[in-house]
Amino acid sequence: MKEKFRFLRSEGALKRCCRLHPISLFPVIAAAVLLSVVCAICSGCYTIKQGTTMLGYLNRAVPLERLSLEDAAMGEFVELVYDIRRFAADELGLKLSKNYTRYVQLDRDYLAAVVSASAKDSFTRYQWRFPVVGAMPYKGFFNIEDAGKERAKLEKKELDVWIRGVDAFSTLGWFKDPLYSYMLDYSPYHLANLIIHEQLHATVFIKGKVQFNEELAEFTGSEGARLYIESRFGVDSDEYREISISEADKNAFVDFIRALIAELEAVYSGVMSREEKLLEKERIILAAQSRFDLEYENRFTTDNYRGFSTIPVNNAYLQLYRLYYADDDFFEDLYERSGRDLPALIAAAKTLTRKGDPRTLLARALGLEYENQSLR
Repeated sequence: MKEKFRFLRSEGALKRCCRLHPISLFPVIAAAVLLSVVCAICSGCYTIKQGTTMLGYLNRAVPLERLSLEDAAMGEFVELVYDIRRFAADELGLKLSKNYTRYVQLDRDYLAAVVSASAKDSFTRYQWRFPVVGAMPYKGFFNIEDAGKERAKLEKKELDVWIRGVDAFSTLGWFKDPLYSYMLDYSPYHLANLIIHEQLHATVFIKGKVQFNEELAEFTGSEGARLYIESRFGVDSDEYREISISEADKNAFVDFIRALIAELEAVYSGVMSREEKLLEKERIILAAQSRFDLEYENRFTTDNYRGFSTIPVNNAYLQLYRLYYADDDFFEDLYERSGRDLPALIAAAKTLTRKGDPRTLLARALGLEYENQSLR
């Protein structure tokens, strides 16, 4: 899934904050929800309600061809989408499906609200179980009030909770994933990132390997979109320079978060009591936010991350970075060592199965060995 970093500050409002990209992460729950509804193996009102809403969106989706004919102003957007899809299939080797050939008009700028949770005194993820996809560290809701109710239940269990808005998710090939009206405002890079990220999910998905799936999709989306912009606009274009600036800021922010996580992990693994750990956690986070503001001008070029010091950072928020951005830069290292050939990396990923460690298997498929957290 690609998601914006937003959080539920108050009932009825999703606030955008600290975006890694204007699009960014994805909990793959849709396949489980929709399959359960269609096959009538429903287990509770959650499955029925979310599946019914999603099917309603899909049923009112308009083919892009009709959209282009009815509204000439949409022609440029439609052609861009088709070009990105061709690039993803023909030049990267991703599965060519009917995804992103239809369009849904929405009255908001996000698709769903997704809930994540973690222990307060450790980075132990709370997980939900779904049919088809298995255990997942997040749960999605099309109605934000339902997400708020889920948060309240989790907080009663003494968990840290985070709610974020997501822009898209993949149904893993079971349904034709549409585009949504708020995507009209995306730059070519951000639109390419979203489509390539989600098409990777539809091409490669290993049940029970959430972190690997998300890291692979995140890397493939970013690098695939960069290659798309390079091929269509050139490395001297404004579009390509924008990527360099936004990626540099993203990397700086991720590095800052990783350092904060490491500081907290040292506390959580220590001998202090739970109460002492929680007090130290609060002190560390507040100090980091204060330091972030003081150092902002030296760290970042854009204003994309200025909101970090104002949000209620907790373990559930930080856990997202542990999920999507491993601190060993495995995929970046693998990409470099295997010759910076993204189609080859994707082809190797297609060979993976549920058996064995996917990192080890992927490295071997590319002619490398992955041992002791390092490649050789």
